[in-house]
This record gives sequence, C-alpha cells and structure tokens, in this order.
Amino acid sequence: MIIDWLKVKVPSISTGEMLRAEIAADTALGRETRSVMASGGLVGDEIINRIVERRIGQADCRRGFMLDGYPRTPGQAEFLDRQLAQRGHAEPIVIHLDVPTEVLVSRIVCRRQCEKCGAMFNILSRRPHVPGRCDDCGGGLAVRYDDREEVIRERLRAYEVQTRPVLAHYYNGHYCHIAGDRSPMYIFEAITHMLEPFVLANAPVGVRV
Repeated sequence: MIIDWLKVKVPSISTGEMLRAEIAADTALGRETRSVMASGGLVGDEIINRIVERRIGQADCRRGFMLDGYPRTPGQAEFLDRQLAQRGHAEPIVIHLDVPTEVLVSRIVCRRQCEKCGAMFNILSRRPHVPGRCDDCGGGLAVRYDDREEVIRERLRAYEVQTRPVLAHYYNGHYCHIAGDRSPMYIFEAITHMLEPFVLANAPVGVRV
C-alpha cells in the first residue's frame, strides 16, 4: 500500500506564523503580542485559543488539519479537546519531536527569513545560493526578532514549565515520540509510520492505496 502524501490535503496551521503576520500588519493583536514574543514569553491562552478557533472553523479544515506550535499549555489542550468534539473530529494524533536543547539553539540562531516573501533558510543546513539573498525572490535575509539566543533560551525555559505538562495530557492517546535530532529522512519515515494507519483507515479522497 502506498500513500501519496502530496494528495493528502489538509492545511498546516502555525500559530507562530499567524502571530507574526499580525505583528507585521501592525494590528491591535500584533501590537499586543509583539513584546511578549520578543521577550521569549508565551502569548496568553485566551488570545491563542481565539485565533485557533477562528482558523479551524474555516472550510478547508473540515476534513482535518495539522497544528504546529499548539497546544502549548494544559489549558490550550483542554480547549482543543472541546473544539474537536464540537466539530465532530476524532481525538488528535500527537507527534512529539524531541530535540536536545543545544541542538535546538544552534538550529534556530542560524535561521534566516526573507524580508520580502517570508521564505526560510538556514546558514548551516539550507544555505541560500547567494549569501544574504533569498533564492526565490532575491530579497534580503534577516534574523527574526524572536530567533535571538537569549530569546530562544527564555522560550525553552517557558517550555519546561508550561508546555512539557501538555505531553502528559496526551500520553494515553495517539502519542508518538520521535528523536528530532536524527536525519530528515529518519524523521519523515517515523512520522509516516505513525500516520499511515489513520490515513488508510479513513481513506480520504486523494489517497492512493
């Protein structure tokens, strides 16, 4: 049986990207969250929950969706449980990519983002062809304000206090722990092995079996 993953069309939803978009647009929400993110703190549950609820209520999420960076607190996990139940979704499949602290710090401080189109690069693992320039549009590459080392370490401290307890919330469900410091191919195959039974069981349109 072969799954054509390119045809398993569910939206990928990053709460971090949504917040950064609000900041870039200088909305009221963006101004409210900018200082929190810049200091390495976590944006409050009420704001994040409101953003997620609005997004997963859109038509493209009816058959499922992937959340990146959410939930990050037990309160958010409980809120998500209620939202999934209200919308008739099954319990979530949780993939925990566990990466050692120093590996995380080294990866993140090397990230660069195009100031024009938003494309991401990494001066260690995905270098642009022309230093400091985006391969896609030629725009300048810059370090995001929340990718500074002191901010990253503060985020990791917040993770240990606020986010690690979320794992216990999902241990008895569809939970998968994956060593996130392995090769991209290893991680891809591990995630595929975890997801295949659920995709095949539901047999959505666009999945070749």
